[in-house]
Amino acid sequence: MSSLAHGASTSAVEVTNISVHGVWILAHDKELFMSYDDFPWFKDQTVKSIVNVEEQSPGHFYWPDLDVDLTEQIIEHPERFPLTAKST
Repeated sequence: MSSLAHGASTSAVEVTNISVHGVWILAHDKELFMSYDDFPWFKDQTVKSIVNVEEQSPGHFYWPDLDVDLTEQIIEHPERFPLTAKST
């Protein structure tokens, strides 16, 4: 008797950890960290909303429940993309 091989992963991106410091995602065997300081949209959100992530194109991630759209470059180098929202 032989075991069947596991199928290919159906998701290119997944949330691997949510902590008091931020969120980790795994995309194409690369783990990326998003701190709440740099990515405040994830703080105080439900786990269900955070884990609902789609990769719309390679390296381009979208959280539909949060309406957050980020690229791998933004996640890896948030200092290059400062927040620009201002309160009125």
